[in-house]
Amino acid sequence: MIAVVGLVIGVVIGLILQPSVPVELQPYLPIAVVAALDALFGAVRARLEQVFDERVFVTSFLFNVLIAAFLVFLGDQLGVGSQLSTAVVVVLGIRIFSNAASIRRHIFKA
Repeated sequence: MIAVVGLVIGVVIGLILQPSVPVELQPYLPIAVVAALDALFGAVRARLEQVFDERVFVTSFLFNVLIAAFLVFLGDQLGVGSQLSTAVVVVLGIRIFSNAASIRRHIFKA
């Protein structure tokens, strides 16, 4: 729960301060956000299923973001950056919607 509170505080601080992202890192930011959302939805699902582990959440969060950013970087180096970015978003999007469906079933029992 501390991690979620920290995430909310970080979002609020970001909205207030409005930091600028260097141009070199801008292609990686949307992918990192989608990867972070995947970890967050997975954590909510695990919490509802009463199997949440903070260590798993933190490592999942960090590794999802790093691997997604690395795949986009690799795609840029190979000249297929947009295609690989799309693939990462599709895979993570499927996971997010799967977790959201599981959360919905758990909350509404349907």
